[in-house]
Amino acid sequence: MTTMAGRKPKNFLWQVEGKIARIRLDRPERKNPLTFESYAELRDIFRDLVYADDVDAVVFLPNGGNFCSGGDVHDIIGPLVKMEMKELLAFTRMTGDFVKAMLNCGKPIIAAVDGVAVGAGAIIAMASDIRIATPEAKTAFLFTRVGLAGCDMGACAILPRIIGQGRAAELLYTGRTMSAEEGERWGFYNRLVDAAALEADALDMAARIVSGPTFAHGITKTQLNQEWSMGLDQAIEAEAQAQAICMQTGDFKRAYEAFVAKEKPVFEGN
Repeated sequence: MTTMAGRKPKNFLWQVEGKIARIRLDRPERKNPLTFESYAELRDIFRDLVYADDVDAVVFLPNGGNFCSGGDVHDIIGPLVKMEMKELLAFTRMTGDFVKAMLNCGKPIIAAVDGVAVGAGAIIAMASDIRIATPEAKTAFLFTRVGLAGCDMGACAILPRIIGQGRAAELLYTGRTMSAEEGERWGFYNRLVDAAALEADALDMAARIVSGPTFAHGITKTQLNQEWSMGLDQAIEAEAQAQAICMQTGDFKRAYEAFVAKEKPVFEGN
């Protein structure tokens, strides 16, 4: 297994406390854009989380009143217009690998969104399991605004499943901003909270998750992602197998014993 608490990323802030990892992009003066290096480092850290035994949930937090302004215009878009196809495909595959790593890390991810969450920033929120925002959050999949297709980093697959095909199509074709109120009403955001309460609310949700049966949470995340491509019969069988695995865990036995004793179960993630 891997220990993540001692990691010192170069391109974002990283903190592990109480089995909750906190991530903040760290360029607040420019609304926290991504660079080639931060994309790659985020991809790698989520790949490593698969094997982490000191992290059971991840929270993406804003910095300086903004979540993420997407790919940096000067550090990413400028160089991209000079690249050949082979280099461009390597870059787009790398950004897609970041999303795959988020989906496959085995840990629930919470996005706490304030201010700007656009482009790749909107994708990070989209690829998270739970999204909480402030009323000031502005979310936009603005790829068409820079002459690109809306089908970036899994947006055409994931976004319709969250908010519906028609709403997703509108956002991806126009690149317009989705207000926080729209995001909550459409189901993109689980709820809206005041900016002063955002971090505490997200961390409280993470704490509730890590106090539960975390091995089983990993199974839940796997099934949420894998069942997208399954038929109903296949999904029901996959869940039968997944639940049988969870019934062999110590947490299942602990829950039963706590129920019999009329106590609250204390889960250990095994």
